[in-house]
Amino acid sequence: MPLYEHVFIARQDLSNAQAEGLIEHFGAVLSDNGGKLVEHEYWGVKTMAYKINKNRKGHYAFLRSDAPASAVQEMERLMRLHDDVMRVLTIKVDDHEEGPSVQMQKRDERDDRRRERR
Repeated sequence: MPLYEHVFIARQDLSNAQAEGLIEHFGAVLSDNGGKLVEHEYWGVKTMAYKINKNRKGHYAFLRSDAPASAVQEMERLMRLHDDVMRVLTIKVDDHEEGPSVQMQKRDERDDRRRERR
């Protein structure tokens, strides 16, 4: 099955538990439609570059999935209909990277990776 990465932003007035509940809910949608949630990360509340629906901040979440296109389309459809979700981004990837995402790595680890690439 194809591999996907999803990032969504939820409203800032949700609690952390409610935001993590959204991750579980959308993971269940994937599994109900024949896919699976490989990994997920809750990135916390972050300030956005511009206001979305009069919100300056939002709860960010990152999902890695292994699912058929129909399951991903259904999950995206439900995300766009959900009142608490402000933005959704889904990309298809060739393979999932091992370990935490760049957003979850410590600053010094990221600096070390940059030096290795040069």
